[in-house]
Amino acid sequence: MSAKLEKLGADLKRAREKAEEWAKRAEELEEKYREQENTEICEITRSFKLTPEKLRRLLRETGENLPDPRLAEMIEAEEEENED
Repeated sequence: MSAKLEKLGADLKRAREKAEEWAKRAEELEEKYREQENTEICEITRSFKLTPEKLRRLLRETGENLPDPRLAEMIEAEEEENED
């Protein structure tokens, strides 16, 4: 095997190893991103004092439309009236 071919083979091997390292790093970052996104969604949900059921109802009723910020309050008031 020629020296040039050996060098290219070594470079290729290093490049493949680096590609694997970067792929793993990208997966780790994607997971961290999803975790942070989920944390922020939970914090927002809790700040509106929405239970999982209230959140499901809110999302179901709004469909693809942007919700009116007062909708959560209206749902909560309606549920409190129904409890009485």
